[in-house]
Amino acid sequence: MTTFENFYHDLLEFVKKYENQNVPLKIEKDLENDIVKILGEKISSLSRAQNGLNDITELAYTTAEHHPYWNLVYNCSEITNSVLDKWKSSLSDEDVSDIEWAIRELTQTLEKIKKKKSVDC
Repeated sequence: MTTFENFYHDLLEFVKKYENQNVPLKIEKDLENDIVKILGEKISSLSRAQNGLNDITELAYTTAEHHPYWNLVYNCSEITNSVLDKWKSSLSDEDVSDIEWAIRELTQTLEKIKKKKSVDC
């Protein structure tokens, strides 16, 4: 058993203490990738999506811009951020304009990828 797996099992024991005090917690694990998430009872689908998107956005910000797929991840995350931020309200004209710009960027990036692929074949 790895050190992280030991940590996970110790964490489960710790969580039981709070479950016994009627504090509902949900644990999600991905031990192959050393990931454990602890979710409280007030978490919503929207907040979970926004939290997961933060991880994708971080990848987009930290991936070298010379990577051929960087712009796809970046613009998809920007579009999704705009949509989730306005999930309970309306997209403004500026939001729509920003989304349209990101879609153009996606299209241009896909064209570059297709051209490179045809040259490599």
